Amino acid sequence: MYKGKRIAVVVPAYNEERFIAQTLNTIPPFVDRVYAVNDASTDRTLEIAQVIARADNRITVIHREERGGIGASVTTGHKKALEDGMDVVAVMAGDGEMDPARLGSIIDPVVEGRADYSKGDRFSIAGYSSGMSRWRVFGSVVLTYLTRIASGYWHVSDPQHGYTAISRNTLARLPLNRMYEGYAFENDMLVQLNVAGARVLDIPMPMPRSAEVTKKYSKITYPSFIVKTSWMLVRSFVWRVWVKYVKRSRLSPVASRDEIRRESRQGQ
Repeated sequence: MYKGKRIAVVVPAYNEERFIAQTLNTIPPFVDRVYAVNDASTDRTLEIAQVIARADNRITVIHREERGGIGASVTTGHKKALEDGMDVVAVMAGDGEMDPARLGSIIDPVVEGRADYSKGDRFSIAGYSSGMSRWRVFGSVVLTYLTRIASGYWHVSDPQHGYTAISRNTLARLPLNRMYEGYAFENDMLVQLNVAGARVLDIPMPMPRSAEVTKKYSKITYPSFIVKTSWMLVRSFVWRVWVKYVKRSRLSPVASRDEIRRESRQGQ
């Protein structure tokens, strides 16, 4: 346990045979459970994860028969963490992008009750854009502002950062069966968190400098990703306004918090 809390880490992985061993082997010893979610990889990711799991009883390998995307993998891990009664659930990508030594700084705000959800923020680090393509810089700026509008969290930056932590109580209030399954999962998560009334905190996080990780990101088709995610955020904004400011206004002024939550879920 960590400061009296049971900690879980979800490790989503798709074709990460080069990095999955390092990622799983370097997760701090204070973590109680690790859920390595193999998203129908076509390489040796599953095999390697299973070998490591046999030597570390904290690790549970979950194999998805059909590829669903990063969001689907994280949600699969989140559901399992809820089943196992974990208090705080973090996410660390299987590609080695996220420094395990910084896990404490990500989970501390949630463990200590200062936030319900915390996430990494590369934008607060000087020189964060060095080495990034113009499309990636442009897309990051556009999606940051659109996500602020859609989610209502105007203080949040770097919405695509996947190094996160969430409390059990907050996770249990989210519509996990309806979360976005692709790369815009983090953006959708922020919208859902706002409707759930969660406190969100950014944690400064340096940009990964691994040549392999940088190469992986360079393969993303940013123009189409930006357009697709932007349209999703427009729809999410309309939905959030409807649920929070139109639909809820129809409830009794003395409606309980549970009634409001049930009403919100019905609108998913």
